[in-house]
Amino acid sequence: MSTTERETGSESDLKDNSKESSLDFAKFGDYDGKDIDDEVFEKRTMLWVDFRMLPLLALVFAFCFIDRINMGAAVTAGMGVELKLLIDNRYNIASMVYFVPYVIFQLPGNLALRALGPRHWLAICVLSWGAVQLGMGYVHSWQQLAATRALMGFFEAPFFPAMVFLISTWYKRHEVQTRMGIFYIISVTLGGISPIMAWGIAKLNGKHGLAGWRWIFIVEGACTLFLGVVTWLFIPDFPHQNRFLSQRQTQLVLKRVEEDRGDSLPDPITREKIFTHLKDWTIWSYGIMFFCVTMPAYAQAYFISIILKGLGWSPTKALLLSAPPYGPPILTVLLTSWMSDRLKHRSGFIILNTSICITGLCLTAFAKQNEIRYFGTFLTNIGNSGAGPGILAYSSNNVVSHSKRTVQTAVTVMLAGVSGIVATLVFRTQDAPHYIPGISTTVGSQVLLILTVLGTSFHFWRQNKLLREGKLSQPLEGQPGFLYTL
Repeated sequence: MSTTERETGSESDLKDNSKESSLDFAKFGDYDGKDIDDEVFEKRTMLWVDFRMLPLLALVFAFCFIDRINMGAAVTAGMGVELKLLIDNRYNIASMVYFVPYVIFQLPGNLALRALGPRHWLAICVLSWGAVQLGMGYVHSWQQLAATRALMGFFEAPFFPAMVFLISTWYKRHEVQTRMGIFYIISVTLGGISPIMAWGIAKLNGKHGLAGWRWIFIVEGACTLFLGVVTWLFIPDFPHQNRFLSQRQTQLVLKRVEEDRGDSLPDPITREKIFTHLKDWTIWSYGIMFFCVTMPAYAQAYFISIILKGLGWSPTKALLLSAPPYGPPILTVLLTSWMSDRLKHRSGFIILNTSICITGLCLTAFAKQNEIRYFGTFLTNIGNSGAGPGILAYSSNNVVSHSKRTVQTAVTVMLAGVSGIVATLVFRTQDAPHYIPGISTTVGSQVLLILTVLGTSFHFWRQNKLLREGKLSQPLEGQPGFLYTL
């Protein structure tokens, strides 16, 4: 298969995509060009879309993230002793088994999203893992804990790729990173204060005969169950299925996406399309990038309070000191995301943020003073939080058609789950308090991230150049006028 065929799919697929995604305004009421083209009307409509979608998605994902990473806080609050979790590699195993079903069920989950729709499918996922999270408060052995973690991985698997997919269908390509940045930083910031939440919840120790660490799971699980109901009531569907915009507003959203990349309406998913998309090496390069960028995130999430406790701070102080490193990224992520959208450029900002992350990891691993090591966690979070939305925007900008986006988001988050397995295995209990093998592996992943971004961007630059010179027989991604975003 030639390079061009690999990028654009078969000729029949292209005709099928074009036929299915052509925009018929008659389906959405009478066309009113004046209203749709009005700049004020457009800004108000997209602001309403932002308000209606991003805060709720960010809140739900924050609890997804909190439910995933609260193991470290629970161990610090006493679970490790009661369940004999710190013997050998039991904590690593209980953390790792979550990611096995999480990796396996990414693509099947995205296919179910297309069949059931975002609102129903996301609500099912949230309610299911919320029930499991609450049940974790009643386990009595580390084996039972590991089993519930695996079940949680199964139910959380479809959630993140479904959200990325959903957000990307509502916006033009060079509006995506700012939205991803807002969504990402809200969720990560709330996740960052989870150790403080856990510290407060753990003060329920002894209530109704339950240990404080058990209350962490019970209370956070109950909150997730509540959010599952809210998800079903308020999460929007795809633009052409939405129920909160007027007919003219729906026309506007679809028209903007259609003019930007030509896939405002979904194309059918077939087995042939799935395998064709899986043969595109760039799909896997996005997955490698997200694998690398999530390594520091998981390392910080699972082990920061344990590392700080190992440096000599009390359990309470270790939990409280785990939250401040998540504060500065609020500003840096919003700034770099806004600049990236404004300049219509991704790779340079990803590499810049990754370099900052590497600096922070090296300080945490190799500095002699604890204060400097702690400062390294700030730089790690600043760089890592900035690179994450950039990679999500970079990948979504360079994919056309709902079917390919379904595969791309699933593969991207699937490989991110693999990084969770690696992180839980390389940060071993016997390596405390410095965790040199784990942090060194994480630094290596960031070097791989930079090399992958450079290689993929060079390929995209070359394809854009060949297209401009008229040396390609088909348009990029099968979409006339489409150019890759570097």
